[in-house]
Amino acid sequence: MDKLFIAAIKEETVGLDYFNYTGVGKINATYNTLRLINLYKPKIIINYGTAGAINTELNGIIECTKFYQRDMDIRSLDFELGETPFDNIKEIIISKNGFSCGTGDNFVNKKIDMKVDVVDMEAYAIAKVCKLEKIEFKCFKYISDNADKNANNDWKKNLISGAQAFSKFINKEF
Repeated sequence: MDKLFIAAIKEETVGLDYFNYTGVGKINATYNTLRLINLYKPKIIINYGTAGAINTELNGIIECTKFYQRDMDIRSLDFELGETPFDNIKEIIISKNGFSCGTGDNFVNKKIDMKVDVVDMEAYAIAKVCKLEKIEFKCFKYISDNADKNANNDWKKNLISGAQAFSKFINKEF
């Protein structure tokens, strides 16, 4: 298999029958991405999902090319926010062209300390697995909300719109 399309949950890909799913969060994304790699041996992994916009000028489908672990917080021990102690991978930058994504195991609905364009719950984990396994990685996010007090309702309301937008987008790209 050349291309493997993955998303966290079916609700993000309504009507798109070519996706495999990782489950929500970094642990599920890591485990299931590795499982899918072993099963399909892809040359490229294409991740699609929803994201909350910290940069509120963003909308629609965007490509994320810089990934950070936003909930790794060991600042009290003199590490930077997002830095995993004793791990030589602090950030994953595929290209300077594209947007930054802060991944964490919580749904963001208020201001965060990290300066990123969008937030999600899986992309950093998938990007790191791809980097370590030497598999090309592409990540596309649909801006479903503005990571604010309305995020929960906006996210639910925009799931189908995101899947439809991705379907049109991907047909032009690949």
